[in-house]
Amino acid sequence: MRPMDILALVAASLLLAPLAAWLGGRSSPLVAAVPALLFAGFLAFLPDIRAGAAPSEVHSWIPSLGIDVSFRIDGLSLLFALLITGIGTLVFLYASAYLQGHERLPRFYVALTLFMGAMLGAVLADDLVLLVVFWELTSLTSFLLIGTTPESAEARRSAQQGLLVTVAGGLALLAAVILLGSGLGTYSISEILVRGDAVAALPAAPAIVVLLAIGAFAKSAQVPLHSWLPNAMVAPTPVSAFLHSATMVKLGVYLLARFNPVFEGYELWTLLLTGVGGATMIAGAVLALRETDLKRVLAYSTVVSLGTLVLLIGLPGETSALAFAAFLFGHALYKACLFLVAGIVDHETGTRDSTALGGLRHAMPVTAVAAGLGAMSMAGLPLFFGFVGKELIYETGLEGAALLALAVALVANAAMVVVAGVVAVRCFLGPRVETLAPAHDPGFRMLAGPVVLAVLGLVFGIAPWIAGDGLLTFAAQEISGRRADATLALWHGFTPALALSALTLLIGVAAFLRWDVLRGALSRIRQIDAWGPDRGYDALLLGLQRIAVWQTNAIQTGSLRVYVGRVLTIVAFAGAPALYLLGGFAFPLTDGGWLRPDLVLAAALIVAALAVVGARGFVAGIVAAGMVGFAVALLFLLNGAPDLAFTQFSVEAIAIVILLAIVGRLPFRQQDARTRPQRLRDGAIAVGLGVSATCVLLTVLAIPFDGRLSDYFRVASVPEAHGRNLVNVILVDFRALDTLGEISVLGLAAMAAAAVVAGVRRRMSEKRT
Repeated sequence: MRPMDILALVAASLLLAPLAAWLGGRSSPLVAAVPALLFAGFLAFLPDIRAGAAPSEVHSWIPSLGIDVSFRIDGLSLLFALLITGIGTLVFLYASAYLQGHERLPRFYVALTLFMGAMLGAVLADDLVLLVVFWELTSLTSFLLIGTTPESAEARRSAQQGLLVTVAGGLALLAAVILLGSGLGTYSISEILVRGDAVAALPAAPAIVVLLAIGAFAKSAQVPLHSWLPNAMVAPTPVSAFLHSATMVKLGVYLLARFNPVFEGYELWTLLLTGVGGATMIAGAVLALRETDLKRVLAYSTVVSLGTLVLLIGLPGETSALAFAAFLFGHALYKACLFLVAGIVDHETGTRDSTALGGLRHAMPVTAVAAGLGAMSMAGLPLFFGFVGKELIYETGLEGAALLALAVALVANAAMVVVAGVVAVRCFLGPRVETLAPAHDPGFRMLAGPVVLAVLGLVFGIAPWIAGDGLLTFAAQEISGRRADATLALWHGFTPALALSALTLLIGVAAFLRWDVLRGALSRIRQIDAWGPDRGYDALLLGLQRIAVWQTNAIQTGSLRVYVGRVLTIVAFAGAPALYLLGGFAFPLTDGGWLRPDLVLAAALIVAALAVVGARGFVAGIVAAGMVGFAVALLFLLNGAPDLAFTQFSVEAIAIVILLAIVGRLPFRQQDARTRPQRLRDGAIAVGLGVSATCVLLTVLAIPFDGRLSDYFRVASVPEAHGRNLVNVILVDFRALDTLGEISVLGLAAMAAAAVVAGVRRRMSEKRT
């Protein structure tokens, strides 16, 4: 399977998804077929990756800019692709039951399929511009998925917030891409990675680092851009499990990991990633301990995990790269599992409030087992893959003597133990609590996802080398640029990392036992809500609205004269600076000085223009305007364009006759109501515009004439257009589409005028009767 075949399969599935939804019933699970086929196709690339190969495919897109449609599969992109398609298969299957009968199910499947294709395109892209295209497409499809129920005001706000934050970050990423691509002369990601020293030497390297980080931080919900992620939990559970736990929010950390070999030695890169990542871990842990809604608790724990991943990228060394890959893999397994469990609990009991749940193990035994296995992996208990990832995090901190990072990781991992206890122990153990609906295990389609993911977390935990030697070490190699010496193993002996893991469990269990007290204390800190980024987002939007109202009131006065005056003022006073910046003013002269006939015509034009301005009636004004037109026609005639001159004479004569005929029948009686200051202002604008236009035209005329186009028209007019009147040939043949457009506009204007006149006549006749 080639990379382009993958996107073709995604495009084909856009027809399969709504078809399965429309057919309904047993056909709905068909939507999981395409992700399953893609997963199998990506598995076939594993031998190539193990052999050190990186399959790629390149198609020219914009050759003049050096932009290609290029895809490349290496260890890192394959890891993400397998997570996207593997978890996507289970999520599609889950959604076919969870959303059965939903009125917008076909649209939902199409949006989810588009999102999956955009994610695959982003992680496989080997061109920066192509990456940005898919990056923004994930934001757009995420907006559609979060707003699956647009009748809900909360869903609309959350979808808008997610779109604005991630798209704003995408603009920063685009700026970084332009600086990087133009600075190196290439947009190929693989080539940029090879030329890492040249990237660091660019004068714009600091700006590239900052802009790249902003784009990634916005997408991966780093502090202070994190609030959109928990708010997105208003989306259906399949969306929460797929977009905001296993895939989309990890796109930002993918970007950072991809460019880490280039900027790893850059101090600004290290400070940004470790600082923001650590702050995100602490903020997410505090916010997670305040929540009772299962999905929001898991969402804030995802914020903690994303901060952990960013911190690991910022820490140097091969061990940190392997810890990143292992933690990314383990987090995707247990977090998607627990999100799907939370959806089952909500679907079967009618609530997601953990304080209103308990003892569900009796009514939902299979769900309870899946929740327990997923929670134990999240808590980092031995025999689970979450334990392997947590051990590597501590080993990374110990190797680099990063004591502050170790302390932050200890607090964050202890908070994850509490979250795992809230989801599994609080809801499924303890005495039975009556729920709004009678709870029971759902069918196979909803249970398959959490059960498979939970079992995989256990299997890979017992035998971590299956994932490590097969894939994760190769992904880590792409992150650090070097092959990691560390290996994945369940048992490394009695080490300081093991002691830290034990301490984490002790702190986490103690905090969980006092969770009600801890949650109550944190909930009473009102400053978190009053001064948090979510409130800042609302204040920012409100400020933008107020600025828009002020600007509209200041600019949109409702007066056509004001609008025209402002436009002409800008044109008048923008011309002089432009001429100065382009090299100053110039005036066309001939060998004999100024042309005398031209001077006479110029004087005539000035007199005619003054006559137009000074005319007191419409008839006099029309006649004076005709004088201007005739003077221009004489100018054409004297400069060797008789055809154009005769056309101008004809147009001016007909225009004067028609305008006089129309004006004579219209009741123009109102006098000019402008005051003297208004007249002076309008006169100043007119003089400024005239002077500016004159200077621009004289400067243009002073430039040596390039006659290539004129020569072409003169030579080609007869053999190609069969006409000798160059003006007519240009209008009718060489600029036929332009002329057709102009005629269409005039025709529409004439029809609109006819409709207005007919309406006026009808009203006048109605008044008479």
